Amino acid sequence: MRTLVIEAKDEPGARIHTTGILVKEAADEVDTPPRFSRTIHGVRLYAPSLRYIDLASRDYYFLTTDTAGLIRWFADEARRAGAEVICGRKFEAANRVEGGFELPQFDVQARYIIGADGARSTVARLFKLGRNERFLTGLEIEYESLPQADPDLLHCFLDTRLAHGYLAWVAPAPGFFQAGLATNDKVKPDLKAFLAHTEHLFGFSQAAVKERRSGLIPCGGPVTPLAAPGVMLIGDAAGHVSPLTGGGIRLAFRYGRRAGQLVADHLLRNGPPPETVIARELPSFGKKLALRAVMDAGPPNWLYDLIIGTSAMRWFARKVYFHHRNPQPQSQGAED
Repeated sequence: MRTLVIEAKDEPGARIHTTGILVKEAADEVDTPPRFSRTIHGVRLYAPSLRYIDLASRDYYFLTTDTAGLIRWFADEARRAGAEVICGRKFEAANRVEGGFELPQFDVQARYIIGADGARSTVARLFKLGRNERFLTGLEIEYESLPQADPDLLHCFLDTRLAHGYLAWVAPAPGFFQAGLATNDKVKPDLKAFLAHTEHLFGFSQAAVKERRSGLIPCGGPVTPLAAPGVMLIGDAAGHVSPLTGGGIRLAFRYGRRAGQLVADHLLRNGPPPETVIARELPSFGKKLALRAVMDAGPPNWLYDLIIGTSAMRWFARKVYFHHRNPQPQSQGAED
């Protein structure tokens, strides 16, 4: 089969809209070159008062990434495998014809279309598929360096006033640092307020800014319908994102690969419709949707301050960050 990738951006690594942190499960899905990542073994979780707990696991880690470089590498790998990648042109129309679809602006015909085109999917709109309706809004600044930040920890901040419905973060990446936050639609994100609140910890005002970015994170769970004859959504377009953590890269890797396998099986070997198989394999997100409702309600900051050092909070944080692993307990600290 011939594969055509249509990318609206001028080049694959332009205008990144993600922090690009890979959980271990995502790193296990795809062998990415080490030069594009940095291994982080520990998490420092802060309450609004900036009291914190440290968490780590013997066999778990996160990869922070040079996301632009990594995406360019993915594009090169796709080309090396035989795909044609067209950049700088938007997918705007597709007409059903005998045997598939006609894409008039590209003068090609396609037998199957996969919409991996983000939270506001054009493919979903054109084919009247399910569309994301609930979002978190993220803002982030990339700094050349933050000398005061511990470079071996992922710093996460619980604060309903500053990051209503989600959290804020400072993450060491390969050759730079990222600082950002996300909120639900009840509150306008105010990154400047978070930077001021934590200035004494990280010294943002003395650091050189490399880049600023923003983006939408779907948080309403899988969309329905997911597909139509010959068309299927994948990744953010399909709502394949954890409603609780906002993590979608692992699911994009896994079901992106499965979509390719299943479409090939369907078209070349008369296999079952890909969308029916994918639908059976997808997680339901039931518990995480319930926890999303709790986060959207916005636990009061005094509650975060009260429970930050408790065994119940440690247990819950380990489940969220280390996915049922057995982390090493770490000492509790405090910032005066």
